Amino acid sequence: MKNILDEVEKRRQISAAVIYPFMQGLRESPFPAPGKTVTIKSFIPDSGTELLELTRPLESRLEHVEFQVLLQCLSPEKILQIFASAALERRIVFLAEDLSSLSKGIHATAALLYPFTWCHTYIPVVPEQLLSTVCCPTPFMVGVQKRYLDEILDQPMEEVLLVDLSEGKFLKLVGDEEEILPGKLQSEMLASLPTMNNNIKTSEELNAHVSDAFVQFFVKTIGHYPAHIKWNRSGQGCFQERPFCKAPTSRACRRFLKRFVKTQMFSLFIQEAERNRKCAEGYFQQKLNEYQEQKKPRRLS
Repeated sequence: MKNILDEVEKRRQISAAVIYPFMQGLRESPFPAPGKTVTIKSFIPDSGTELLELTRPLESRLEHVEFQVLLQCLSPEKILQIFASAALERRIVFLAEDLSSLSKGIHATAALLYPFTWCHTYIPVVPEQLLSTVCCPTPFMVGVQKRYLDEILDQPMEEVLLVDLSEGKFLKLVGDEEEILPGKLQSEMLASLPTMNNNIKTSEELNAHVSDAFVQFFVKTIGHYPAHIKWNRSGQGCFQERPFCKAPTSRACRRFLKRFVKTQMFSLFIQEAERNRKCAEGYFQQKLNEYQEQKKPRRLS
């Protein structure tokens, strides 16, 4: 996506008319599979015809993500409470003065859920005409400019987490946000999360560092799911929910799983796993394999 936007911007500086043939060629090209490349012919005045190669990433977990926004606006404790609410697919409203903070903050929050995907209403910036969205009884993650705060507070909102990014505080809570995540894992995540004072040189390093803290949470909570998929002779899998939820030795972890398995994002994740006996490749599977290797007892030489 970034390469496409860069190409559009390059053409915009020449003429808006140069953008349209490029976008037409893009629309007519087949959408590449993850890791594959598509070649697009593109004409630019004074440069002639160019062949532009666009490769679709194997994974997009950190594509266009800036966790720095969350760290600048919110304490690590509040970030974990927002993550916990998102993991249970609750209703979350972000407020900020500027559009950039809204869009970056909400996108970063959705990225914390990797390897899961937010699959409900998702509006980075809600226009004034759609402010009633916050009354919706279904899960949502939306951003609203702070100048509409009074209109938002006048809405009959129930069980909504209202996050003020400008002030770094919550204006409305459900009340149990601190109790959703297992305490031990919550402490580990707080210790792993960097602060703006950490000596992390680049935004890419910061993004990777933050993402890994949340990836490890899911590795430790749901990483045993492959052992609870039974396979028939035709290769169709069937997930065993009850044994999966009872497997962890931690009572807090079992309590979290009983709620998490009821979410749409977990259901879609498991449906995909049931279709393919071969474990999906990707960063999460890599971290899962590493964790399983660490847990194996070492042989005495």
